[in-house]
Amino acid sequence: MLRAGSAVRFTPKEIEDYRSLGIDFAGARTQDEVEQALDRWAQTLADERPDLLDKIVREMAKARGVRPPPSLDLVVSDEPSAGSPGQS
Repeated sequence: MLRAGSAVRFTPKEIEDYRSLGIDFAGARTQDEVEQALDRWAQTLADERPDLLDKIVREMAKARGVRPPPSLDLVVSDEPSAGSPGQS
């Protein structure tokens, strides 16, 4: 990726490489558009493969030498679990 001020430019090879990961940078011309593409990718992972997103987050934290954020896993169910508020 090349940057010039707030403008960014990807080579066709970079676009294809990122697309193979599920990230669509085609048409992204500014840092804001890159961030939006990454946000869509992360949201899709969170919806479809939260386990994979957690693994990516852990590996990124490990590579930077920081602690990963606490898990944000939420269990959504129509039936209350044992001990849930509102259960008799």
